[in-house]
Amino acid sequence: MSAVTAAGPAFAVEHVDYEANLPQLRAVREAVFVQEQGVPLELEWDDLDPQCHHVIARDALGQPIGTGRLTPGRKIGRMAVLPDWRGRGVGDALLLALIDKARELGWHDLSLHAQVSATGFYARHGFLPYGERFVEAGIDHQSMRRLLDTANPVETHDAAIAALLGVIGTARRELWIYSRELDPGLFDHPVVLAALRRFGTQHGVAHILLQDALAPQAAHAPLIGLSQRLPSSFLFRVIEEPVDRAYASAFVANDRGGWYFRTLGHRDEGETRIDQPARARQLQAVFEPVWERARPCSEYRTLGI
Repeated sequence: MSAVTAAGPAFAVEHVDYEANLPQLRAVREAVFVQEQGVPLELEWDDLDPQCHHVIARDALGQPIGTGRLTPGRKIGRMAVLPDWRGRGVGDALLLALIDKARELGWHDLSLHAQVSATGFYARHGFLPYGERFVEAGIDHQSMRRLLDTANPVETHDAAIAALLGVIGTARRELWIYSRELDPGLFDHPVVLAALRRFGTQHGVAHILLQDALAPQAAHAPLIGLSQRLPSSFLFRVIEEPVDRAYASAFVANDRGGWYFRTLGHRDEGETRIDQPARARQLQAVFEPVWERARPCSEYRTLGI
């Protein structure tokens, strides 16, 4: 059992026996999926349930507040948290418990069918979308997957957005962003901007290196406006040394081992992981000497955005 103290009463997440804890599983899953979301009762319970690894989150009084399961097919599912406990870390704790169980079982990958509204949550835990959206039990879903012991390939634009959400969302206090022109379609994407705004308002600091600060896509990017509202959180420098300008790649790394690297900086394709500190430190080591040689970007202070 793992106990977590959120911004309020404590809760605990425990791996449980299915048969012995079926009433508590029902209490959460039927409240969320059947009553709240309108999933037919006959679709909520399936033949896989007795074969799955189940987790339950309980409050300080032992009442069930969240569930999740891990199927024999290496899929996470039935993630549910009661309304009063959402946004308090319960879902994160359930998901981490299932990921830890998968590692304990020696599994190298996990997949899931995320409700579209929850894709950002799973992206922050390293899952990337693949394939087309589909309808399951009357609700729009997106398939997502994560490799557990190697880098995840980023092959689509949606996966690139998810990779950024993973690195930004798992940062503790620092981000290092090496970009040519703030990558239109990535750093101006609404969900990425929202993640950066949360990071900045929580006193994080993003160091951002650009090759062309006054390219139209950089000079008028929404991130510049955000940096003017949070100037101590978003620090820009411009690369001028010819040897540094010849660098063709781009990347984002954080101080908790997360990174997203693109060999060709003008493309989305690359690799990402949220839990590889050695690689993140390596990218930081690439970043820091270039940062020291670059000049502060004074242009953005006078744009009047």
